[in-house]
Amino acid sequence: MKKVEAIIKPFKLDEVKDALAEVGIQGMTVTEVKGFGRTGGKKEVYRGSAYVVDFVPKVKVEIVVVDQMVASVIDAIERAAKTGRIGDGKIFVSPIEEAVRIRTGERGEDAI
Repeated sequence: MKKVEAIIKPFKLDEVKDALAEVGIQGMTVTEVKGFGRTGGKKEVYRGSAYVVDFVPKVKVEIVVVDQMVASVIDAIERAAKTGRIGDGKIFVSPIEEAVRIRTGERGEDAI
């Protein structure tokens, strides 16, 4: 099993959710996050004064999938989240050693 984490632009969340549903993903965790990458944030003007917003609002989508689905999940996220502009986000893949469905006690792939 693998955990796929995607940091995306907030307005792309519905498109990503729909793309993941098309490849068979039935559940995900979504968190509002803030961060910055190579660009280091963006400049804004407030009451005539310019300042730098260090942390840009993003959305983190987390999905745990069986190994065979990783490539299709990554492709779906990449296709749906891409605008072609700076700040489109990142996708990370990590191994998951165990999963347990609390209600039933199912473990491993049966739990996801």
